[in-house]
Amino acid sequence: MRLLLGSLFVFVIATIVGLGGTYLALERGAAFGSLSIGTWKSWPKSGTVDADPYARADIARSGQLPIALGDGVAFFARADDDGRPLSGRCDVVVSGMTPTSRFWTLTLYTPSGQLAANAIGRFGFTSQEVVRRADGSFSIAIGPRVTAGNWLPTGGVDRYVLYLRLYDTAVGVSTGAGREVVMPIVKTASCP
Repeated sequence: MRLLLGSLFVFVIATIVGLGGTYLALERGAAFGSLSIGTWKSWPKSGTVDADPYARADIARSGQLPIALGDGVAFFARADDDGRPLSGRCDVVVSGMTPTSRFWTLTLYTPSGQLAANAIGRFGFTSQEVVRRADGSFSIAIGPRVTAGNWLPTGGVDRYVLYLRLYDTAVGVSTGAGREVVMPIVKTASCP
């Protein structure tokens, strides 16, 4: 009887540690093969057969289909370049240039993976519709108040996540190539 209770105790502890470790890995984005460029993070292999178990668990949990490696790569940012979480009450500016790609999108999501609802129905920008400066760079204002130019409303959400999807790009094909790429800057301009 003592052996049975001891085995059961060890099994329960192993289950708690295993599931707890998996939960933390999924919540904090600790999957293998990640690519970080500034505040932007990605798992380029999540859309391949080489995806690690944590990436597969995240896909199963979220229900979102990842971009296949041959099609492009998706980056996300939960904080600005100074490490402050992205807040829907603050004015944030995403500016600069994107890596070379045929097409890109920048979309605002809630932390649970839903589009952030707003009164005007704008959820993001594409490379074809964003207004650019003469040098090809752009600036997108993200915040609760209307701003002239490229403005993306937060819809009153407390926290949000930005997704930058690059289609038909060399970024992410190899980790070394991705680290040399300049990504858009994410800065909190003001926060009440």
